[in-house]
Amino acid sequence: MANFTLSLIIPCYNEENTIENCIEKVRKTNENQNFALEIVVVNDCSTDKSAEKLSEISKKYPEIKIFTHEKNRGKGAALRTGLMAATGDYIGIQDADDEYNPLEYLEMLKPLLENKADVVYGSRYLKPDTRRVLYFWHTWMNKSLTMISNMFTNLDITDMETCYKLFRKETIKQIAPLLKEDRFGFEPEVTTKVAQGGYRVYETAISYNPRSYEEGKKIGWKDGVWALYCLFHYGAHTAPLPMQILIYLFIGGVSLLANMVFFVFGNFLSIPINYSIAGSFILAAALNYTLCILILFRHNARWKTPGELFLYLISVSFMGALDFGLTQGLIALSCGLVLSKFIAAILGFIGNFVLRRFLVFPERTPRPHSNCATPSSPIS
Repeated sequence: MANFTLSLIIPCYNEENTIENCIEKVRKTNENQNFALEIVVVNDCSTDKSAEKLSEISKKYPEIKIFTHEKNRGKGAALRTGLMAATGDYIGIQDADDEYNPLEYLEMLKPLLENKADVVYGSRYLKPDTRRVLYFWHTWMNKSLTMISNMFTNLDITDMETCYKLFRKETIKQIAPLLKEDRFGFEPEVTTKVAQGGYRVYETAISYNPRSYEEGKKIGWKDGVWALYCLFHYGAHTAPLPMQILIYLFIGGVSLLANMVFFVFGNFLSIPINYSIAGSFILAAALNYTLCILILFRHNARWKTPGELFLYLISVSFMGALDFGLTQGLIALSCGLVLSKFIAAILGFIGNFVLRRFLVFPERTPRPHSNCATPSSPIS
């Protein structure tokens, strides 16, 4: 009798040359093993003969679950369909090409079965091995995105972009309804959600046989740029404090520049000094607030919008009074108009970050997830 079930999800888009061989390899994963295997294939509206191949496979192996998207939605959308449909105790991902060996899942299962992990990543970079040499910039992009991801999540992963990710059912069923990315943004998004949930993460070394673009590889540099956006969009608001300060340094720098430009422009137009100080601060504060929402905060803010705006107005009023008084005081000490404004703006940067981070946009304390893991028999 099987001790547990492993579900492997196979997203498929225009893989007529590899899908059949892929499924045959996956079916061998539990040969002579003490677990059951569930295969879930999602045909993401392929335009080649993948649908015909899958129809033949379903007749040959009726136990395989096959889902079809009526229009192409992307790998992330296909994975969401599969993740919601999978019923196994452990749920993993298998691309429909021949780049990965599904037998590697036997090793990846061990940290889960030993109750050491909630999520296991299969890393292509953990050990030196005989490998096919292809694209330097593709590998560089993967490693760079992994490094940036680690800076945002405070995880020490060696291969964030790997296809091979294996989850406890309880873990991925909590994460899957939150996922939004339809294409290759799935990788940074799900990694961010894993970190935000506080799940235990392990890595195991896997082999990798990359294919060329001529052979059907689909991911490109635009997906790398989007992955970088996803890291900011989904991870900035929960990034470690040093990373948030760096991000706010950019926001504050833009706001500071705007503050200075507005102030100098006001003086150029001979606007009275008091109005220039106040006006430049208000315009810079509005820009700062907008950038904070777009880039850094408010994904999981504690306050509803009315309360958030009320606290923002309080913080703006406080920092405005400080900015005004400090600028006027420094001018009175003969520091000069621009230098006085610059010093006040620098101190305003520090005060604004503290108030926004801890007063206006504080994070709700996430509920700790329950670890429903039960010890299982090791793989034979």
